[in-house]
Amino acid sequence: MIYAIIIAGIVIFWLFAVDRPVLRVTFKSGQMTTAKGHFPPTFKHNVSDIAESTPFDGEMKVYHQRAGMKLVFSKNVPKKVQQRIRNVFPHQGFKSRGKSKKSH
Repeated sequence: MIYAIIIAGIVIFWLFAVDRPVLRVTFKSGQMTTAKGHFPPTFKHNVSDIAESTPFDGEMKVYHQRAGMKLVFSKNVPKKVQQRIRNVFPHQGFKSRGKSKKSH
């Protein structure tokens, strides 16, 4: 019985504590240094143009939520750059997890 409670606690901790973004991009001096996850080509091109025109350091993460995608930026990314990236973000360009039922 105690083992089941411990395992359930570990699973609950893993679901809430582990950071699991769909996309993680880090920037250093206006250049993309790392990109992990699904990065649509047009969005990647637009973000690299924005980063080259206004160099900055920081990190951008994209999370998949029930209501849609959520963009999260580190504190180092300027607010104007954040808004420019949000303006070019393709909300429909990210693949959803699992199978979805299509209505006829």
